[in-house]
Amino acid sequence: MTTMHVSNSNRQAEYRKLPAVDALLRSPELTLLAAEVGVEAVTEAARAALAEARRRIAAGGSAPSPEAWVHLVQMHMERLDAPSLRPVINATGVIIHTNLGRAPLSAAALEAVRNVSLGYSTLEYDLEAGARGSRHDHARRLLCELTGAEDAMVVNNNAAAVYLLLSALCAGREVLISRSQLVEIGGGFRIPDVLRQSGARLVEVGATNRTHLRDFVLAVTAESAAVLRVHSSNFKQIGFVAMPTLAELADFAHSRGLLLIDDLGSGALLDTTQYGLAPEPMVQRSVAEGADLVAFSGDKLLGGPQAGLIVGRAKWIDQLRRHPLARALRVDKMTLAALEATLSAYRRGRAVEELPVWRMIAASPEELRARAEGWRAHLLKQGVAAQLQSGASAVGGGSLPGETLPTVLLAVEHPDPDAAAARLRGQPTPVIGRIQRDRLLFDPRTVLPEQEETLLTALTEVLKVT
Repeated sequence: MTTMHVSNSNRQAEYRKLPAVDALLRSPELTLLAAEVGVEAVTEAARAALAEARRRIAAGGSAPSPEAWVHLVQMHMERLDAPSLRPVINATGVIIHTNLGRAPLSAAALEAVRNVSLGYSTLEYDLEAGARGSRHDHARRLLCELTGAEDAMVVNNNAAAVYLLLSALCAGREVLISRSQLVEIGGGFRIPDVLRQSGARLVEVGATNRTHLRDFVLAVTAESAAVLRVHSSNFKQIGFVAMPTLAELADFAHSRGLLLIDDLGSGALLDTTQYGLAPEPMVQRSVAEGADLVAFSGDKLLGGPQAGLIVGRAKWIDQLRRHPLARALRVDKMTLAALEATLSAYRRGRAVEELPVWRMIAASPEELRARAEGWRAHLLKQGVAAQLQSGASAVGGGSLPGETLPTVLLAVEHPDPDAAAARLRGQPTPVIGRIQRDRLLFDPRTVLPEQEETLLTALTEVLKVT
C-alpha cells in the first residue's frame, strides 16, 4: 500500500509539470509556426504531444523537460501532415505481398502514369475523329494481341470482373460450379456470395475433392446459363482429387449452349515452370482451350496496377460494356496508363527484364547471394554483425500456393527482435522484414535495387551496437 501511494504521488507530480495548451502556443517558436500554418493545426499537434506525454507518465515515465516541448509539437505536426499511404521496403521475401500493395510498377508504368497525370489526356477522346471516344479502347488491342482473344475490357479488380460477368450474363439463371471451387479469398470474398449478389443461382456440382464431367451433365437444366471454373489460386488440393480439363468443360458447355467462364485470378502470361515453380494457368491457354470469357488480375502475376481484366468473345464483352455496372466499375486514366505500359513489356518480350515481379521471380540464387553478401560487408563496416543463411521466398498474392523459391537471407541476431522490428517500421522509409528464432531476416529478392542504400541506412541506425 505504501509503495503504491508513493508511486501515485510521483505520477501526480509528473502530471503537474505538463503545460497547458495555451501556454505552449504562447512560445515564440510555436507562435511563428501558427502564423505560418494556422492556429488550429498547431493546437491539434500540441494536444497530441500532451496526450502522448500523459500516456508515458501513466506507464511510469517522466514528463518532458520544458525545453523539449517545441520539438515535440513540431514532431507531431510532421506526423499529422504525413500521409497514411506510404512507400515501404519489402524485405519479407513475399513477392506479391497483398498487405504491402502487391506488384511494384515498372519504370515505364510509372512514367506513363506521370505523363497522363500532368495535364489532360485522350481518356475518352478520339484524336482521328476529333470527337468523343471510349476509355474501353485503351489496353484493348494489347490484351487481345497477348491472349488471342477477340475482345477485352478493364474494370477495377478481378472480384469486380467476376461480379460483372455474372450480373450481366447470368442473372436469374443457374451457374454450374464444382464444389471444390467454392473458394474464399482475402477479406472474406466468397464465390457463393458473389453469385447470390449477382442474381445468378448457384448449382454445386460434384464432391469436395472429385468432380467429373458426368456431374456437370447431370446438373444441366433449361435454366442453366454458364459453367464457372474458379482457379484455386490460394490453396492446393492433393491426393484423391479429380476435375475435368478446361478443354473438356468447353466442349461440354458449348454442346449445351452454355457459357464457359474461367476465373483465373492471378493472370499469368508467362510460363512459371521455367523458373522452377509449379505450372500456373496461363490466360492465353484458357482462351485457346475454349473459355468464352476469362477474368484475371492486373496486379498479381501480370505485374501491373490493380485492375480486373476480362478477355474473350466479342459478343459477350460488348454486352458487358453496355451493362450499367460497367460504369460503376470502370478504371481511371492512371490505371489504364500503367496497364498499357505493363502489357507493352510483354509484347516486346521484355517482361522479365522490365517488370519487378518477374525480375524477382527470375533472380538466381547466385545473384541473391551476391547482394546479401554486399549488405553484410557494408553492415560489418558500420559495426553491425550479420550472417547469411539459406531461406525461401514466396510468390504470394494468391498465386502458386505452397510454392517457394530458394534465396539467401541476411540474418541479424538481436536481444529484442520485436522492438528492433518496430523501430525499423518507424523509420522515414519503413523496413518490413521477418523474425525467426530471435533473428531479424531480410530477403534481397523483394528489395528493389534503388532501395538498397535506404535499407542499409535504416539497418545501421537501428541495429548498430553503441
